[in-house]
Amino acid sequence: MVYFYDGNLSKSVTYHILGPAVVFFCLFIIIVFAIEIKTKREYFARYFYNRKLAYGLALFLATYHLIRLVFFLQNHSASQIIKESIWK
Repeated sequence: MVYFYDGNLSKSVTYHILGPAVVFFCLFIIIVFAIEIKTKREYFARYFYNRKLAYGLALFLATYHLIRLVFFLQNHSASQIIKESIWK
């Protein structure tokens, strides 16, 4: 998200594909909640509290991070990983 805030969209997406989406989602949620408070109506409650959607998103995130981890381990040696690790 830091690269996105700096205006470097391509590097932001390269680092994490969901970074820009998180920023836009947060802005969307702020706007929707402000409108819901003003109008005293709920517009997207069925999506926000949808269990199937939550499980699908969790599965997508787990798969995405597993793939990122596999590629990271393939492209870095054990000494590089330990050098950058917090468990030195």
